[in-house]
Amino acid sequence: MRAKRLAPLAIAAATVLILALLYATRPTLERVEPERAIPTVRVVQAMPQTLRHLVRSQGTVAPRTEANLVAEVSGRVLWIAPSFASGGFFDVDAPLVRLDPRDYELALERAEAQLRRARSELDFAAAELARQEGLSTGGVASVSQLADARRAANVAEASQLDARAALEQSERDLSRTEIRAPFAGRIREANVDIGQFVNRGAPLARVYATDYAEIRLPIPDDQLAFLDIGPPRPGLPLDVDRAPVRLSAQFAGQLTEWNGYLVRTEGEIDQRSRMVNIVARVEDPYRSGATTAGVPLAVGLFVHAEISGPEVDNVIVVPRYAMHDGNHILVVDANDRLHRRTVEVLRIDRDEVLVVGPLAEGERVCLSPLQVVVEGMQVRAIEDDMPRADLPGAPPT
Repeated sequence: MRAKRLAPLAIAAATVLILALLYATRPTLERVEPERAIPTVRVVQAMPQTLRHLVRSQGTVAPRTEANLVAEVSGRVLWIAPSFASGGFFDVDAPLVRLDPRDYELALERAEAQLRRARSELDFAAAELARQEGLSTGGVASVSQLADARRAANVAEASQLDARAALEQSERDLSRTEIRAPFAGRIREANVDIGQFVNRGAPLARVYATDYAEIRLPIPDDQLAFLDIGPPRPGLPLDVDRAPVRLSAQFAGQLTEWNGYLVRTEGEIDQRSRMVNIVARVEDPYRSGATTAGVPLAVGLFVHAEISGPEVDNVIVVPRYAMHDGNHILVVDANDRLHRRTVEVLRIDRDEVLVVGPLAEGERVCLSPLQVVVEGMQVRAIEDDMPRADLPGAPPT
């Protein structure tokens, strides 16, 4: 009976002993300060450069002159040139179409005969007038006879003038049976063939000149500041003459480039787009090889243009995403400390920013986006392995 009473006490004592033993043998925890997380950032060294401004635009190639080739006389088509077809080339004053000339040859013969007749009548009338003047001086001819002789001489002279004009008209009509273009060019569309009868004024073909091509390039007016142009003059277009332009397009499955230059600005700003239109020219786009690839600059081709502007010195190009608050960048010093730097933004162009100001060569610019920026915070800098030539704004090669 006594043993049953002591059993709970024995269990309680054993439990206390075990707890005391566990507490006495517990592991000791060392107090460790948490390690600060240092952000890793990508950096690139600032490299001041001399760059040339580029203004980009795009447009469609158009001929400098396009017109209808029109028949000036009527007739049946007897001959067409081998190149008289859509896409055919022709030289200046080369015959393209010949009409039946026989009616005009006959008209020319009649005009020549009429002129000989008029000359004969004039010679006779002049001789009769001289005779009547001699008789009048001797008192033999009457006043009315002398007046009739003078009238006949005047009529004969007028008839000769009319016959000479008719002969010249016949010669011109005969020459117009051979139709030529006043410029070297290309045929856009041919409308006649051998055997067809055409009337005066009928369009025979649509042709355009190929001595040079023009591209109308719209640009925002604020981009004019980055072109090498003269100062504005009242009442005159901006002086953009001969500024270099590089054109490019995908043609025949490959990227092709052509070289041209600016020739003028148009006289007004587009009311809808608020753009200034400037015109670039490429000389002899089909035959002289305006590009090293020998690919022609075809009319109607949509091209991209890069217009060269003036050079600027000591410019540093940084990616647009490296800018903060418009005109601030983050610089990492030699101790890997982060600092905010205010710079002068010269130009923002697509994904690149051209800056000048207090940024020395070799200073490291932070490219990585950071959620929190504290002046002087420690970072771990990793040099960007992107080649310098691939950075936005690198000078073209």
